[in-house]
Amino acid sequence: MRYAVIGTGIVGRTLAGRLDELGHQVVVGTRDPAATLARTEPDVYGNPPFAEWAATRPGVGLAAFADAAAAADAVVNASAGASSLAALDAAGADHLAGKLLIDVANPLDFSAGMPPVLDPVNTDSLGEQIQRAFPRARVVKALNTMNCSVMADPTLVPGPHTVFLCGDDEIAKKETAALLASFGWPPEAMMDLGDISNARGTEQLLPLWIRVWGRLGHWRFNFHVQQAGSDPVAGT
Repeated sequence: MRYAVIGTGIVGRTLAGRLDELGHQVVVGTRDPAATLARTEPDVYGNPPFAEWAATRPGVGLAAFADAAAAADAVVNASAGASSLAALDAAGADHLAGKLLIDVANPLDFSAGMPPVLDPVNTDSLGEQIQRAFPRARVVKALNTMNCSVMADPTLVPGPHTVFLCGDDEIAKKETAALLASFGWPPEAMMDLGDISNARGTEQLLPLWIRVWGRLGHWRFNFHVQQAGSDPVAGT
């Protein structure tokens, strides 16, 4: 399958690398490919420049947003949440139409420093904004409640833990679940929360995730929903 991964940061690289390992055709989308490849300094988190990473992944392509999306069967939005709408707009509504669009981004606002806040929050979500802006895309919010390495390899966290999905298109959610299964997520770990408005809840987990990360000092953890027995009422 052909995937466009929108975003050249560590999240996009990690997911692109995993998709490549699984035998998919992967192109990473960026605003200016020449500028991206010309960078020689680590990013603000200390990750190596994209060109250095790309040299270890010869099967992963790099293209402008629109070219990457146009050639893809499905799209993964791994851009920074604050710039996701602009990046997807550059990818082009026609190039997203009818395609599965997995949104793993979070609308983190760092303008006041750390810890960041969410914008939007509570009454809206980035997932909903993307679905409204691109109504012909089949948006599924998933994987945004954990570190990107855990997204791609859930075995990094021992024991059971949960990945949430939500979206308006039932077939798109099944397609996303199949991809997650190929990453190593077992069916019992996947929780379908319903329509895309439930992205409000999963995005609001990020402030908690950041604080747990700060307390533990590492990212090898995830949230787990433990139900009480098999009674769906008791487990609510």
